Parts: sequence; structure tokens; C-alpha cells
Amino acid sequence: MTRTSTVLTVAGVTLISGVLAYAVYFDYKRRNDATFRKKLRKEKKKVDKHLARSQGDASASLSPQELRQALEKVRSEDMPVSSEQREQFFMTQVGMGEQLCTQGPAFHLPAALCFYRALRVYPSPVELIVIYQKTVPEPVFKIVMDLMNMDVKERVEGYYSTFPPKDMNVKVTQRDIGEGKRKILAAAKDFKAGDVIYKEQPVVAALDLDLEGKGTHCSHCLRQIQKGMAIPAEDDRLGAVYCSKDCQVKSKVQYQNILFGSEPLLPPELAPDMTNHEERKKAQEAFVEYLRNRGKAVPLLVSKFLARQIAHETAKMVPGTSPLAAEPVTDGDYTLYDHIERLRYLETTIPEEEVGLVSEVLKNALPGIESFSSDERQAILAGKMAYNAIGVCPGGGRDDKPAPTDRPEDQERARTPYGTSRQIGCGLYAVSSYINHSCDPNARPSFGSGTAELTLIANRDIKEGEEITIAYVDVSQHPGETPVEARRRRRIELARGWRFACTCPKCMSEGAMEANERDSDVPDQKDESKVEAVVQRLEGS
Repeated sequence: MTRTSTVLTVAGVTLISGVLAYAVYFDYKRRNDATFRKKLRKEKKKVDKHLARSQGDASASLSPQELRQALEKVRSEDMPVSSEQREQFFMTQVGMGEQLCTQGPAFHLPAALCFYRALRVYPSPVELIVIYQKTVPEPVFKIVMDLMNMDVKERVEGYYSTFPPKDMNVKVTQRDIGEGKRKILAAAKDFKAGDVIYKEQPVVAALDLDLEGKGTHCSHCLRQIQKGMAIPAEDDRLGAVYCSKDCQVKSKVQYQNILFGSEPLLPPELAPDMTNHEERKKAQEAFVEYLRNRGKAVPLLVSKFLARQIAHETAKMVPGTSPLAAEPVTDGDYTLYDHIERLRYLETTIPEEEVGLVSEVLKNALPGIESFSSDERQAILAGKMAYNAIGVCPGGGRDDKPAPTDRPEDQERARTPYGTSRQIGCGLYAVSSYINHSCDPNARPSFGSGTAELTLIANRDIKEGEEITIAYVDVSQHPGETPVEARRRRRIELARGWRFACTCPKCMSEGAMEANERDSDVPDQKDESKVEAVVQRLEGS
């Protein structure tokens, strides 16, 4: 059997059987999954060692500039959209690559580009790399691996050159903090007190569970709805309502149908509907009951984020799908997971019941994607939502939120200078998640539109390059509260919610003035937030 037939036979079977899972699995694995990157580095080391002992390696004559030009050429090409087109594209590129390999060393780079194009549309890239290693000539395989390594490296290093978008007038930089480094958000130009620094829509947002299903607030944008004006969701288990048709459509396309609806995710011409509708309904009802009983936003934020990824990737497979599935639009070739992968998080554990419920909801929506929501992945996402979520408080918030029944250290908190007890919901904001806390912040989040759209406003003049800070908690001094009591209150809340002892200038100066008033009940702890290991290695953050 020829190398071509071996690749096509072994890989083709996997390609066809992986169509359903492709929508969410491929982009995550190929570009963002830490385990894949680790395997990729191991494979590359093996190949480099083996090729170092071999003679006549044609790729040795290729300069980094030549490889980069070849990579840019492939990146600029349009990729096939439908699953059938991808399958045909894969088969064609592998066949062409094998034919070019027989033409001699002068054709090794064109051959490698064919194999690399095929790799870009393959559902399980690690598996295909193993097949390539056994069937593709060594010099050509070396070029493929060099292209892949350069692609991953440049995607990591180039991220902050496109994020945040330039028109937001801020930039992510790095500063030394204690024993390590930390990403911060800095001003990209001067701002005057009262200036709007930027506006940002949430990646995902969740209405507080005590308001969900009451018909008083939009489940998508969180806007308050006048009595009798609510638009109910179609065939929805959560009881969601919307302030407009626009919000209803966005919600349905991005996550609501996946989590709480009944319509198939893929059209029948792409994949047959294998959904057991009764099982899907049962899984959704069980998840909704869990959400209401727990009364916390993080599980809903996590499930919405997973659903958004599924919707975004599924949209790539279906020509003519609403662009609403991709909102907010990302710059360059980066995905939702690129944004959240780099965010800090708190190590946390989530109930096994929660992991199982989310997996069942996804599995019954699109069989084959339950592995997309492993317990480890859900735990990290939950830690990121808990650490980065910002409370939505239009008009300064509300006064009727039920008092939490959990122990203080177990209560759910979101970043808001008004206090979590005043929020109507919360959201994850890709740019604003980089803003650190200060008890004397130079900026504040505002929700003047009455929705979850965040407007960041300067509290005072901010110079270009200066770090932007907000208050994660209510830092005001309450009536009848001494400065020492106010300091202790906010520091306790920060330690419980975000697991760090605040060392902002205000806390340090007040602490020095009150040397005899020690916060004995505030844990003396280092910042316990983390970044994922792969980001730590690649970015040093």
C-alpha cells in the first residue's frame, strides 16, 4: 500500500466519523489546548533528534523568513466551510503532497504546505501528526512540524498586538509584583476625569437567579422590562424573557437553544437529527432545577461560555449561519478560548453533580461533544468566572436582592464598587478582566445604558501608560463606620472573594496610620490567583 493510500485510508475514516465533534473540538485542540501543545513539543523534540542524525535534510536550507512567508501564504487562504468541502479538501491536499514528495528535494516545501493545509482542517491533529510521522518523508515532515511550531508560537506571542482592539484606548502590559509578574491594563493615551475610556459588551452574562423567570429583566442584555412588554423565549426550560427581538435572536443563536431549547444544532443536510428529545428535555430540566436550588451565577456563566464556543464553531460548518453566533467579533484569528485562556483564575472544586448535568445537557444537544466539558475544564472555567466576573448594577443597583445563606467565605462575589448585594446580574468581560483592584481606584464601571454593556469611566486624570484600576468591592466608608472598620471590612471581603490581602497604597497608608489597629481577622496571604501553566510558560505572566 502506498503512503498516500495509508494516509487517506486511516485518516479519512477518522475525518468522516469526527464530523459532529469537529465543530467544537478542532479549533480548541489545534490552537489552544495545553495538552495538545505539550504533545506537539514532545513530538517536535523526537523529530528534531531523529533528523539531526539523518543526512540530506532539505529543510535545513530554509530560513525562518522563508518558513514565515510560507506560513503567511497558507494563513491568507480561504478554508473550506462545509464538512463535505473540508473532507474533499483534506483528501486533495494529502494526495498532492504525496505526489510532490516524489519530485525530489526542490518540492519538499510545496509538499509540506499541502500536508499542513490538510492538518488545518483535520478533526484530531495530534493523531494526524502521528500518521504523518510514519508515512511522510522525514525532511517534509520536519517542515510541517516547523510550520506548526511557528504558527502556535506566533499566535501566542502576537496575541497582545491585536488585543485589546486599538479603538479601546488601552493596552495589556506586564509588571513585577512580589516574586512574579502580572498582566495589567494600562491607558494608551491621556484621560481627563469623567472621560469614557471605553465601552465593552460581555462575552457572557447571567441574570441573578432570583430574577430569572420573573419577566422583569431581559435574560440576554439584563435590561429592566416594563410590565407586559417581555418577549418570552420559545420552548425554553429556564423561563427566559427578552426586551426585544434582537436580544431573543442573539440569545437563541449563541447559547439558549443549546442549553435550554429543543431545536437541532445542525441542519439535516449536514447531519441527521439524532436527538432524543425526551432525554434532552429531562437533562435541561435537571440542570435548571440545580441552578435555581444553588442560586449562583457561575454555573450558568460556565455553561453559557461552553455553549457560545459550540455555537461559534458550529457556525463555521453551516454556510449562511447568522453572524450573531460570533459576537462579540474578535480581531485576527483568535477565538473565545484565546481570550479566556489567558485570564487569571482561582483554584476551585465544583460538585460532580454540576459537571454531570452540564455534560448531559451538551450531549443531548449534540451527541459527541460531552468530552468538551470535562470536570477539569469546567473547574478552571468556574475559577475564571468567579475571579473575573463583574457585577452589573444599572443606576447604582438594587436594594431587594435576597440575603445569601452561605457562610461568608462561600458566598459568590462579583467585582463591583457598589457591592455584590446590589447587582442584578454579572458578566465576563474580556478586556475589563485585566483591571486590578485598588481601594482608591482611578476608574469605575458604569452601566448607563441600563444593560450589561460596561462603560469604563475615569475617576480622575489618567496619564498614558498609567495602570487602570477599579474597586472590586464597596470601598466607601459607611455611616457609623470608622476608617479602621471600613478598611477591615473591604480587606476581609477581598480576601474571601479573591484570596489576596490588599496592598494598595490606600490600605498601606491607612495601615501605617493605625499601627495599633491590626486586622487580626484578615488572612495574611499571598495572591492565590493563577494563570494556566501553558500561559505561564509561554508568556511568563
